[in-house]
Amino acid sequence: MLMRKIKTLHKARYTPIADLVTYNVLPSPSLPQIDPFLFLNHHGPQVYKPNNNGLPFGPHPHRGMETVTFIIEGDIMHQDSAGHESVIEAGGVQWMTAGRGLIHAEVSSTKFKKEGGPLEILQLWLNLPAKHKMTAPQYTGLQKNEIPMVQLADGVEAQCIAGGWQQQKPAFETISDVTIATLYLKKGSSLSLKVAAERNIFFYMIRGEVMVNEIKASMLHLVEFTNQGEDLVIETLSDSIILFGHAVPFNEPMVAHGPFVMNTMEEIQQAYADYQAGKFGN
Repeated sequence: MLMRKIKTLHKARYTPIADLVTYNVLPSPSLPQIDPFLFLNHHGPQVYKPNNNGLPFGPHPHRGMETVTFIIEGDIMHQDSAGHESVIEAGGVQWMTAGRGLIHAEVSSTKFKKEGGPLEILQLWLNLPAKHKMTAPQYTGLQKNEIPMVQLADGVEAQCIAGGWQQQKPAFETISDVTIATLYLKKGSSLSLKVAAERNIFFYMIRGEVMVNEIKASMLHLVEFTNQGEDLVIETLSDSIILFGHAVPFNEPMVAHGPFVMNTMEEIQQAYADYQAGKFGN
């Protein structure tokens, strides 16, 4: 066994948005990306009172990337200029491919705003390779019962979002080669995983505390791995939830500006021009 080496742990920064508790995980001053994983915000956990304003993410554009949204508690209502609309509840996941461009809004449902309740939501941005930057926009929202779960070990379950997990077909078919799961681990459980050295690992502690490759990692910490070694050994010190993924890096030039992620500044400027010209729809 050759354990994957850990470079460092990054603690998420508290960056509230109005009354929404928010922790910015990636990018950070010390870690711009884990190619092709670009961005992660962790909203909550918090409890909203009845008659609240809910999530504040009104209509805004995207191009050149994908968003994957994980609803731990609460709900999220999605609407976009390609005609997609859904309300996804606790345990569900949304996958949106912005591709050549669309406008979307992410707000709380009417029911949540009226009744309130607990809320915890994470949004991950994935880069698209240059050859797929201008693909047609797509969106799929799945509820908890539509996403397969597999038992990886005693006390360890994986919500199979993308990529292969014990031959289980994942919930989402993806454009690029990326594997993503939400791992649910009971206290005292252990899990061994193998990830090829050329693949970048994304490992974020949503809740709990674990030992991973003999290093302690707790809630609100992103574990940055090197590309040395293939084996991961996770031992849980408390009930834990981990956002886990891995992918082959694109190793392409990347320019991120606001909601657009392209390969050159000229492409960013074109994205703004197209948006202002109404080419992203309404």
